[in-house]
Amino acid sequence: MSLTSLPKVELHLHLEGAAPPAFIHSMSREKNIDISKIFNADGSYNFRDFTHFLSVYEAACSVLKTPEDFARLTTAVLEQCAAHGVVYAETFLSPDLTCEADVPAWREYLGAMQEAADRAESQGITLRGIVTCIRHFGPERAKQSALCAAETASDWLVGFGMGGAEDMGEQGDFAYSFDMAREAGLRLTTHAGEWRGPSEVSAALNDLRVERIGHGVRSIEDPALVERLAEEKITLEVCPISNITLNVFPRMSDHPVEKLRKAGVPVTISTDDPPFFHTTMTREYETLERTFGWDEDVFASVNQTALDGAFCTDETRDIISKRLKSE
Repeated sequence: MSLTSLPKVELHLHLEGAAPPAFIHSMSREKNIDISKIFNADGSYNFRDFTHFLSVYEAACSVLKTPEDFARLTTAVLEQCAAHGVVYAETFLSPDLTCEADVPAWREYLGAMQEAADRAESQGITLRGIVTCIRHFGPERAKQSALCAAETASDWLVGFGMGGAEDMGEQGDFAYSFDMAREAGLRLTTHAGEWRGPSEVSAALNDLRVERIGHGVRSIEDPALVERLAEEKITLEVCPISNITLNVFPRMSDHPVEKLRKAGVPVTISTDDPPFFHTTMTREYETLERTFGWDEDVFASVNQTALDGAFCTDETRDIISKRLKSE
């Protein structure tokens, strides 16, 4: 079996960040919105560093205006995922970037995305949604995103988390929003330990009481934290090529994913914002195979870890488990 066709589970995928550049460029022409500066001459996204990446990301989102736009985006993203063997994905959704976190409007946007995801089931890929607040928008804005999440919690909208600039504020500043989401029955994750060190991961666990960590790779700097992650079975949503592209680590051989895995930490593999980082799940797997010698047995174990850490219902988990074993 090729690494492309190997069935995969992906837990860390930003819907807007997964938008193919050609799709965003086409939408900008339809809307007559000039965002030409965010593209390189070859049509790829153009950004210098993480801060600039955030501004380019938000500029790309500016052409997505209606529920139908987000339905089309969902279809385009899932086609790309399915082409690389993804059978189950959880995607981060931002009410801030769709409808300024207005609850009635959010229901319409969410419904359109869910309908598109349901249609994609025929391609053999299942999608579930996780609402994320945007850290650099601040704690008060986060409360409105959490309300959107709480009001639309379901078997499809399964989680709440936080993305954005990790150097803005503290994890604990957002505890109210995470408590609101928890009370609504949503599962919790947050970006931590990408730009700030291991103390940020500890803060996420202690102050927000999340069960998964987005990235979390700098946990490797604190052996006691690594031991805690392993003991408490905290799933890490690791995005290796994203980390290298954004210079979290200089080379893939310096990436701690294999050390974390060998230490017993539940490690999973995702693409984050794949077109921005010129990656796919196939490329992630090929890179891990080449760098660390991962084989199909390791990938099967990592995918089972991802399925175990997924926020879906047990019924959905059973369906995906059969796909992982039969394809």
